[in-house]
Amino acid sequence: MGASDRGGRRAKHQGGGPDLDRRHICAEAARIMAEEGVGDFHAAKRKAAERLNLPAGKNLPANHEVESALQQYLRLFHAGRLARHGRHLREIAVKAMRFLERFDPRLVGVVLSGIITEASEVQLHVTADALEEVHFFLQEHHIPFDQTERRLRFGGERLEALPAYRFVADGAVV
Repeated sequence: MGASDRGGRRAKHQGGGPDLDRRHICAEAARIMAEEGVGDFHAAKRKAAERLNLPAGKNLPANHEVESALQQYLRLFHAGRLARHGRHLREIAVKAMRFLERFDPRLVGVVLSGIITEASEVQLHVTADALEEVHFFLQEHHIPFDQTERRLRFGGERLEALPAYRFVADGAVV
């Protein structure tokens, strides 16, 4: 990780060319996601570039590069503990999917991919004929929830804002 200390302070970085800068940003972004619970790839990459005193322009690594570096980092530093946490989150996901069965739930995100950190949340996509159905279902079952909005990309181009519901099940956010 080299150019940044664990306290998150900025470090001087001697430029080594775009490829080396990209690899440094990638490794630091992976560490930030693992250690600080940052769940957004773009935010982690920008934070990494800032900490390394590198421009956050065209040299940012692709999400799949950071994801690969994150997998390696987690295997190296957190294998045992996060494996247990991952099993726990998958069990919660199964229970939540059974509970939400009428909405044809699909597991997505980090619990599906296996790239789990302490800050990981269970993410499910559900479908309903009317937007309010999930809202009313959770209310009927006395499940406290927060309603937010998520922007999802469809077909690579079209971005759509959809309602999202967050609730806690067995100590984990779903």
